[in-house]
Amino acid sequence: MMRVGILTGGGDCPGLNAVIYGALLRAFKEGSVETVGIKKGWEVFAMNKQDITPEVVKRYTRVLDIGELDNLHTQGGTIIYTSRSNPFKAVARLKDPKEKEEKSREIGQDLASKFGLLGIDALIAVGGDDTCGVAAAMYRFAKARICACPKTIDNDLAGTDYTFGFFSGTQLASDTLDNLKTTASSHQRVFVVEVMGRDAGWLTLYSGISSGSDIILLPETPFDFRRDIVEVLKARASAGYKYHIIAFSEGAYPTKESLERDFTVISRKDIDECPRDVFGNPLLAKLNLASKIAKELKKREDLKKHFEESDSNYEVRDVVLGHTMRAGSPGVYDRILGLRYGYHAMGYILEGNFGKMASLQGTEIKPVDIIEGAKKKLVNPQSDLVEIKEMLTAVKYKSKKQAR
Repeated sequence: MMRVGILTGGGDCPGLNAVIYGALLRAFKEGSVETVGIKKGWEVFAMNKQDITPEVVKRYTRVLDIGELDNLHTQGGTIIYTSRSNPFKAVARLKDPKEKEEKSREIGQDLASKFGLLGIDALIAVGGDDTCGVAAAMYRFAKARICACPKTIDNDLAGTDYTFGFFSGTQLASDTLDNLKTTASSHQRVFVVEVMGRDAGWLTLYSGISSGSDIILLPETPFDFRRDIVEVLKARASAGYKYHIIAFSEGAYPTKESLERDFTVISRKDIDECPRDVFGNPLLAKLNLASKIAKELKKREDLKKHFEESDSNYEVRDVVLGHTMRAGSPGVYDRILGLRYGYHAMGYILEGNFGKMASLQGTEIKPVDIIEGAKKKLVNPQSDLVEIKEMLTAVKYKSKKQAR
């Protein structure tokens, strides 16, 4: 009987359990496959071989019995847990490209050699660019019997049209942005709402447009504080608007000129010295940029005076959506997409089609090269969605001016 491992790495995400269930359904169809859950992502793989004792294997693995997991695809989270363990963290400390390559090869081969210790013949890795990047290195350097499924609410993987978890996270963000309008309108407030998205603005773009946010700021297009926030707020107040919602991606940042000219509560040094996670990615949420934007707005006496002259209160609040965006059960789309990804990934394993990532292309699930699929996908500043976003901001106060 073939034993196929499955692990979930990185941040939790609606639809993880759906992928697991999809893989189990395909294994059940085959009939001679045992699916083994590897708990806590890459954590056990990052251990030294001598430390992976039978007791450790028992603690980190779980045989998944589909008969005990009815409708697992409807549940949020992941039953095999997750972590942000990075087996390649030693590579991030190296500067020389040749040394990086050799160390990556050494680690990739070491990881692949641990399949036997864990009692698995092949592995499905479910995760974002970091998790899929580890899987890609294992295949590249050791031809490991591995496939992947693209998971992230950020939707920032190049190999697929959409990642599972994205639409559930976007819906949660859009609902919150919608709901904040009642408080904003009741108190005549400006709300700066921080939406997740490390260096890709998909979540903010979709939820901001969906909810009709008044200003939408993305990591892909550095903003000018004066032009893109202050002047827009003045124009809206002059047009008669009494509340304002700013959808702010946690990875958005000001232009160098704006940072030096407009900001007193954050500097270039703060951005450059931002803490990083185990994969070397900047922890942009630590900067609390939404809070800093709010603080800068509160200091603007010109805005306060302008709002008073427009017969409107001037009160600024910031809200961080944070982990609420990845919480709860997956929506319909992500339940179905997760099932399809898991089902097809298990199929690739059984066919011996290793080194592939399940990918949504149009309406079909197709295998793509895991190395290429794990690369980053950012919002194209020239896309129609960005144009719609900009027109959404511009048309409101202009149309209200005409109406008055």
